[in-house]
Amino acid sequence: MISTSRVIPGLLLLLTLAAVSCEDLKTLDWWEKAGFYQIYPRSFKDSDGDGIGDLNGITSKLAYLKEIGVRAFWMSPINTSPMVDFGYDISNYRDIQPEYGTMADFENLVKEAKRVGLKVIMDLVPNHSSDKHEWFLMSENRTAGYEDYYVWHDGVENPQGGQKLPPSNWLQAFRKSAWQWSEKRQQYYLHQFTVEQPDLNYRNAKVVQEMKDVITFWLDKGVDGFRIDAVPFLYEVLPTNGVYPDEPLSGLTQDPDDFDFLNHIYTQNQPETLDMVYQWRELVDKYQQDHGGETRVLMTEGYTSLDELKKYYVSAAGRLGSHMPFNFGMINDLKIDSKAEDFVKMVQSWMNIVPANQAANWVMGNHDRPRVGTRFGKERIDAMNMIILSLPGATVTYQGEEIGMTDVYISWEETKDPAACNAGEGLYAEKSRDPCRTPFQWDSSTLAGFTNGSTTWLPVGPDYRSVNVEIENGLEKSHLKVYKAMMQLRESKTFQYGSVKATAVNNNVFAVVRELKNYNTYVTLVNLGSAIEVIDGIALASQLPSKLRFEVVGVDSHHVRGGAVATNDILLLPNESFVLAARVAPVDRLHESICEAWLEQ
Repeated sequence: MISTSRVIPGLLLLLTLAAVSCEDLKTLDWWEKAGFYQIYPRSFKDSDGDGIGDLNGITSKLAYLKEIGVRAFWMSPINTSPMVDFGYDISNYRDIQPEYGTMADFENLVKEAKRVGLKVIMDLVPNHSSDKHEWFLMSENRTAGYEDYYVWHDGVENPQGGQKLPPSNWLQAFRKSAWQWSEKRQQYYLHQFTVEQPDLNYRNAKVVQEMKDVITFWLDKGVDGFRIDAVPFLYEVLPTNGVYPDEPLSGLTQDPDDFDFLNHIYTQNQPETLDMVYQWRELVDKYQQDHGGETRVLMTEGYTSLDELKKYYVSAAGRLGSHMPFNFGMINDLKIDSKAEDFVKMVQSWMNIVPANQAANWVMGNHDRPRVGTRFGKERIDAMNMIILSLPGATVTYQGEEIGMTDVYISWEETKDPAACNAGEGLYAEKSRDPCRTPFQWDSSTLAGFTNGSTTWLPVGPDYRSVNVEIENGLEKSHLKVYKAMMQLRESKTFQYGSVKATAVNNNVFAVVRELKNYNTYVTLVNLGSAIEVIDGIALASQLPSKLRFEVVGVDSHHVRGGAVATNDILLLPNESFVLAARVAPVDRLHESICEAWLEQ
């Protein structure tokens, strides 16, 4: 019901009519319109001077996260680990890596995050553990009850005699065989990542329950959800008569040790994987039902086909799965020479798979891929942030993209990433993820304000004196200020509830149009080309006035925020980007105020 106790009588009819359209606005859960921020803890902020980021460092920067407009942050793994793969090899799922802090530090982080209104997302690594985990040690020893916690196999007879051969031709993600011989157990174990990361056996009900108990443990600690790592790898095909089938050649490379040498039809995207995702969703939904509070979110990492990702949302029978199956279209499908139509196809292809009553999501970068400014060019940093933040649903920003950090050159001697180390000196640069994992650049002081110590675990970017939070906050125009302005715009009803249209104005100019009746219309324009473009924007939206206002402008734009432009004569410099606004009429502003009041009822 609508309260009319404070409504001017002459406006009662308008209020009543407005309620019908306002009703459509009251449907989004917190995460469906949220900006998420990925923190790579090792490189975010060091609080104790050892050159490695930590939990207290994150806590000290919560105000910054709030200031830039994100609603939640997810942290790459902080669990106890030998750090072979920097936390993705977990030896204790219920404790904190000492160099990151203590459980008390984590609990304080959660408390402070809630105090300032931020939600905390944990990184869950269910496919594999560390080979130092007690589960693996007991399984390797054939301890009763743990024999089948991992995927073991006798191997196949070697025609030339001697040690048996691996059970199949399967390859690990970091090169060479996915099978490792255990002298202790006299069997091979499966590891789809490093040798030190044995795959858990999800065909064992005890393993399934173990991971559910881990999820519940962290929910009890107050976390608001999980980003779940490497989900497509959870299950492998069952052996036939004790034999695992070889995977077919992909034809993508001639290097027999390279992961892409094979088409991974037996080790990824098995039907049981989806069922596991649905079970995890049932667990977190039941937890919310029993404990109250807001939605606990599941975010799943899966580099797989759109047809497969659609199933992650919801099953054919209606079972709910991941709230956010990560959309890697901007990482996989776009590159520096992509044209406007390529961007349109990327947006439309994802929107086409989002089921009814589910939310889209957009991921521009992460700790495994080159940074946005490196992939698309420094001159397009603002453009890419404008695009992702103009689209509907949830967004994920990797730390540093908001200030325009770019990849840092890392020498072979400085290399830490196991993917690069395993590739060897000749191929390391091609495989290394270190360049996008360098310390966050906070200010112009020594080592970018990341640490008060004398060293950092990876080198600081050489541009840190000009690309950092402190400098960019003080400039009239900066990548950070563009990002903040876009995040503020995302709080508008048009960006949260409005329609979206992605269109190629021409070969080089890409547009995202957001419309909502009785609210401002916004048009994001990006020139992807190297020439000046002049366009007529009249047809971009349903009812545009003769002039539009510059709402957000890129660092290198020749326009100023608040200025006006003729709708039929919009000039874009090479690589220029901006957001234009069509302001609502006074009567519509009244409607907007009424809806705001109604939503607060």
